[in-house]
Amino acid sequence: MTDTTSVTAPVIGPAAPRDLCTDCGISRTSEPKRCGSACQFIKPDYPAMEAKVHGRARDSARGDELFFGPFRRMVKARLAPAREGAQWTGITSRLGERLLETGAVDAVLTMAPDPEDKWRPVPVLVTKAEGMAQVRGMRMGYAPLLALLEPARAAGHRRIAVIGIPCQVYALRRIEAELGFERLYVIGTPCSDNTTTAHFHEFLALLSDAPETITYLEFRADYHVELRFADGRHKAIPFLQLPLADLRPDFFPMTCKTCVDYTNVLADVTVGYMAGQGQQWLVVRNERGEELVALLGNELVTSPLESHGKRGGPVKGFIINTELAAGGLPLRRMPKPMRRIFGWLMPRVGPRGLEFARARLEMKAVETVLHLRRSHPRRMKSMIPDHVWKLVEPYGIKPEPGERRDE
Repeated sequence: MTDTTSVTAPVIGPAAPRDLCTDCGISRTSEPKRCGSACQFIKPDYPAMEAKVHGRARDSARGDELFFGPFRRMVKARLAPAREGAQWTGITSRLGERLLETGAVDAVLTMAPDPEDKWRPVPVLVTKAEGMAQVRGMRMGYAPLLALLEPARAAGHRRIAVIGIPCQVYALRRIEAELGFERLYVIGTPCSDNTTTAHFHEFLALLSDAPETITYLEFRADYHVELRFADGRHKAIPFLQLPLADLRPDFFPMTCKTCVDYTNVLADVTVGYMAGQGQQWLVVRNERGEELVALLGNELVTSPLESHGKRGGPVKGFIINTELAAGGLPLRRMPKPMRRIFGWLMPRVGPRGLEFARARLEMKAVETVLHLRRSHPRRMKSMIPDHVWKLVEPYGIKPEPGERRDE
């Protein structure tokens, strides 16, 4: 066990071989067979789990719950002052700090950077508030966070918080009752796509001649990727000018292409960026989520969300590209002059704020259906919840015989 007083990385066992697996950590525990009932990619039951965690399932007639899952309120948010080293302003890590400062929890389960590779995530237990400064920022790669549940319990921790991505949080909620913790807070971050850390380094090498000097990368809601460098430089690259066509075909795994929970609907609170328009997007889902946000007090500055533009055109264009990709056909590159023109236009006339977030949810739903239909048709009936079919229906994508659960 590596120990820096407040942040520890317990030694965990190897992963069991699994198909369609993101290595959430369950297979590395003493009961790896729980994957069969806990995994998001086998037979998820979101209505039942939403009702269990939040007291009710999503209501498609209530605001944007069809897209984002059950919530009490959604706002734009930022910390004032912003925390040094944070990916945005530091809301997520500050929540962990406050839980530890107030004694609400004994430990926070989250990710820290590998000492030899700042981009590689390492699951850690944080037991003192000052340790949360070590886990700020974004990592990229698979990380068996839930393998730390047993070491946390063995260390005597009975009140914990978990900061995780959707596939980790779904599995956590499935086994929550048997864990025996007195108190569990779940802080969720959205996740659109993941990849291995090695693949991510290949992506960085396409963005810069000196990828080792990149210290920060973020996909922003203004259709740009922001890079920061060790010498203090900043660079913003329009989405349409990213070298995505140069990535290896398996850069994004099939699990991420078929994920049905972009917004981490089983977390108590979701902290992301999609609808934030330059700030963070805070989705408070239940009473425990309200308790978490209250810990921030006047440090948290909020404002109403906005919605601009129309998502229909971009989503239809995404469908065409996804149909080509799911069919194994090469994608045609947009000519460079057109990429520059559209790169200038999209932040001004494309979907923004909540409309941007809705567009991303519809795109992920499209991706799920088309890729499963191509690669794993027999899994569609068990893997695709009803709300995903509702998201793709306006675009003429409907379940074929045998693809829907109620058939």
